[in-house]
Amino acid sequence: MKTQMKTSDFYYDLPQELIAQTPIEPRDASRLLVLGRQSGELCHRRFRDIADYLEPGDCLVLNDSRVLPARLFGVKEDTGAHVEFLLLTHREGDDWEALAGPGRRAKPGSRFSFGGGVLRAEVLDVLEGGNRLLRFSYDEGNFYELLDKVGTMPLPHYITAELKDQERYQNVYSRERGSAAAPTAGLHFTPELLERIRKKGVRIAFVTLHVGLGTFRPVKVEHIEEHKMHSEHYALTAENAALINAAKAEGKRVIAVGTTSCRTLETIGTREGCIRESSGWTDIFIYPGYEFKVLDGLVTNFHLPESTLIMLVSAFAGYDHTMRAYHTAVQERYRFFSFGDAMLIL
Repeated sequence: MKTQMKTSDFYYDLPQELIAQTPIEPRDASRLLVLGRQSGELCHRRFRDIADYLEPGDCLVLNDSRVLPARLFGVKEDTGAHVEFLLLTHREGDDWEALAGPGRRAKPGSRFSFGGGVLRAEVLDVLEGGNRLLRFSYDEGNFYELLDKVGTMPLPHYITAELKDQERYQNVYSRERGSAAAPTAGLHFTPELLERIRKKGVRIAFVTLHVGLGTFRPVKVEHIEEHKMHSEHYALTAENAALINAAKAEGKRVIAVGTTSCRTLETIGTREGCIRESSGWTDIFIYPGYEFKVLDGLVTNFHLPESTLIMLVSAFAGYDHTMRAYHTAVQERYRFFSFGDAMLIL
């Protein structure tokens, strides 16, 4: 999949005030820009209108990963110095890969306590790229319960406003704990909207992809195909694979909610040659020139300029259609990024 495209081709000018700082209420009151994948036609709607574009037999695929309160503010046990950790990937047992800041305080052998000592950690190793391998310990309870008590939600750096309700950075259907960031395309759904979609005869299937920060890592190379993605863990059950396959067999559409659901489906479709029960790690990088194996539609938020996410959208909708949609969204004062508005591409 060779392309002559450069990272700078995916730049667009975004006024700072269009970066959404707080979630809109209710969730499905956000705006929805509908983009015709073939025609390039644009239509301005509200997210709750998405049901109008779904047909009986279609399969809507949601990522049910749940965000961990993965930011931990710790105290170094021997000096009292403060260090912040961001949990990235669960390794095994109570071992986690994490970012540390400032890193000079988190050398192998260093010990930290969190929440007055209810949770403790030792740095086992410094990994390639500077991430730390931590081993946690505690006297009672279980790790996730303690993390809920002492951890905070890892909001993206561009959100500076305080999040009053931590659940607003979770999807209403989230259940599998493990993400370092929310799969935000799903934030627009309410239980009522999902029920209305179900009653219309639309299949709803779930995949799990635990979002790592590699998804948001800046593309620093000039030619996009030289960029390397970080690996993220995914899983698809046999039950959910059957829902997706039933839609395909009937000639109906498979519509991914979010780039994470898209990457999971395309990983499985590429590796397995079909959709079936599967789990593993994926570092798939989708950019213009990629041939989609599974997807017929995509629900997605508006992404950062020059990011791998806008490249994925451009691969699906076409580069010209995508960039024109983004410029239109800026002109029409849509809200951007995690707490922003959405786009439906069919």
